[in-house]
Amino acid sequence: MRDDLRARYGEERLPRYTSYPTAPQFSDTVGPHSYDEWLTSLPGGTTASLYLHVPFCRSMCWYCGCHTTITQRDAPIVDYLDVLRREIGLVAERLTGPLPVRHIHFGGGTPTIMQPAEFMDLVQLMRQKFSLDAGAEVAVEIDPRTLTRAMTATLGEAGVTRASLGVQSFDPVVQRAINRIQSFEQTARATEGLRAAGVRGVNFDLIYGLPNQTVESCIDTVRKSIELRPERFSVFGYAHVPSFKKHQRKIDEAALPDGVARYEQAEAIAEALMDAGYRRIGLDHYALPEDSMVRAQIDGVLHRNFQGYTTDPSDVLIGFGASAIGRLTQGYLQNEVVLGRYAERISRGEFATVKGYALTPDDRLRADLIERVMCDFQVDVAQICGRHGVKPETILQSIPRLRMLEGDGIIRLDGNVLSVNEDTRFLVRSVASAFDAYLGQSGRTHSRAV
Repeated sequence: MRDDLRARYGEERLPRYTSYPTAPQFSDTVGPHSYDEWLTSLPGGTTASLYLHVPFCRSMCWYCGCHTTITQRDAPIVDYLDVLRREIGLVAERLTGPLPVRHIHFGGGTPTIMQPAEFMDLVQLMRQKFSLDAGAEVAVEIDPRTLTRAMTATLGEAGVTRASLGVQSFDPVVQRAINRIQSFEQTARATEGLRAAGVRGVNFDLIYGLPNQTVESCIDTVRKSIELRPERFSVFGYAHVPSFKKHQRKIDEAALPDGVARYEQAEAIAEALMDAGYRRIGLDHYALPEDSMVRAQIDGVLHRNFQGYTTDPSDVLIGFGASAIGRLTQGYLQNEVVLGRYAERISRGEFATVKGYALTPDDRLRADLIERVMCDFQVDVAQICGRHGVKPETILQSIPRLRMLEGDGIIRLDGNVLSVNEDTRFLVRSVASAFDAYLGQSGRTHSRAV
């Protein structure tokens, strides 16, 4: 990484742009009544995606940035799932008819912490309340350390098509520093069991920038991982925000790599994966050549949402569960984060929406520009502006940061087409941020750009 780029951009803290506007812009001006109105106005036949949040784990990983609760007992999980089913019923009642659904994502926390029968019950409820496409993708996030044989079999029976396994790092020194001890053998058993059960797509999550992590340990983790040949990898930079996530204070900040080391780790992982035959997808995903995500990138129809890069084209995402975020055509909505308040609202027959954001025409334009930059590393500004009835110069001439990025050799402008230079693509979030009209207004701390 060039020293001048490191000094100017490497330490910037920027959103990951899995949505625009980003969550810090959400406010309580959007609440339960907004959600009710937005749901009832959805046209019949609108294709939707579903996200179900299960905020429970057996132990806390100190790097975690998710909303989750630690429990050794099943009773809180059972109670929560009962509330979750009630919320699903509330939403279904407001719809003019069963929405067609092509994507379902179970996130956490650890969704597979529930009992197999409870998981099957939720999937069956989805099929009752919505019109699931015969080829619908059903994805589940999994902690290999707690995955049982019974749950593995149930995932196959329930029609799960994709499993996302948390790996992070196989380096025992790093694992101790983040409070996540997970052997290669545990991961291998989970992967092999899922495939035997009929789950045809496996994704591994890796993280760089962790305490005591080195380039060598990152490469070793990749080498071990590719022995199991997952179809996809998601590779994220650790976001250290102890003011927001207090358990991260258990991490020794002196052991965290600096911006240069993080960049070297990310590029070493990328090189090792591509040498093994994986294609690089956007900023932080990798997939085997025959994977549908590669085809979406080639065809220019790759998308980005709260789960990262996706082949899901739907503009409607209905979120269920505490802290879940959804998007309808009018804007974003987020549920209560605190479990008790979430359960109380749903039990009263109310939506648990605590905040959200109503999209403006300018937001929709900038969201499209940012998505194409993040997915394709280039964007035809005139084409996007044309869809929104805006002259491209209105955007291009009003953003001084674009001229700075061009002067630093990060982007090039060929007429109205903006492209991120191949050797500076690791700064794509810095480029996307040029189109962000709200950056810096919230005071919220984001993750490092590198």
